[in-house]
Amino acid sequence: MRISAKGRYALAAVISMAQQYNNGEHITVISISEKLGISKIYLEQVFSLLKKAKIVSSTKGTQGGYLLTRPPSQITVLDVLLSVEVSLFEQAQETVSDKALDIEQALRLSVFEVLDKNVRQTLSTITIADLVAEAEKHKDYSAMMFYI
Repeated sequence: MRISAKGRYALAAVISMAQQYNNGEHITVISISEKLGISKIYLEQVFSLLKKAKIVSSTKGTQGGYLLTRPPSQITVLDVLLSVEVSLFEQAQETVSDKALDIEQALRLSVFEVLDKNVRQTLSTITIADLVAEAEKHKDYSAMMFYI
């Protein structure tokens, strides 16, 4: 499984929004772009896909921006990735089907399909709230100052 830059940026942006979820304010693409160091133009494409998948909603105007449509505890990593990744669970290419159909079936049924199922299951159990909590642990650590 390969997660594209679009998928990684979508996750980072949604986590960033989730960190501010409780204040109820709309968040602009520009503010996320500056916070994360991601191109504003690229993030606009990502947010278009997130909006289409109903992960975020948008409001236009001076007080506008984006909001998560659900609490972070109700949005999974799988939700976000499926909204932006075209081929997240693309079927594995055939390996030896022309010469050894039995081996091909064994690989597909016992390896590739099992792997996809387990990855899908794992991604569906990790919520954005889980990732916010994990980020908070690291934020405290990185904010520590040591003086000698």
